[in-house]
Amino acid sequence: SLARMDAINRSKAEFLYRLLEASDGFYRGRADVQDRSLMNVAFNLASPELEEQFIAESLAAGFSGLAGHRAIGGVRASIYNALALSAVEELAGFMDDFRRRQTG
Repeated sequence: SLARMDAINRSKAEFLYRLLEASDGFYRGRADVQDRSLMNVAFNLASPELEEQFIAESLAAGFSGLAGHRAIGGVRASIYNALALSAVEELAGFMDDFRRRQTG
């Protein structure tokens, strides 16, 4: 049902936004809380170079489409209806691991 799909989409978005908030500023969400998208979670890292490294390593790990908008850069996780919650959880695991490797 549409209500179930909406609940799943909200869960996926909330999962990623909580990860951003818990990263102690390593991942920096771009949208104010009231403006957050349920379909595209956009964020930045500390520098364009670190973002490039994140995107390159994510591609090598099997995640695609994370490069942000060509005009504003950054990272964008598109979590449309067809993307399963398990895929979002896998991405979150990669993000946690990447942060740990960068911050020692």
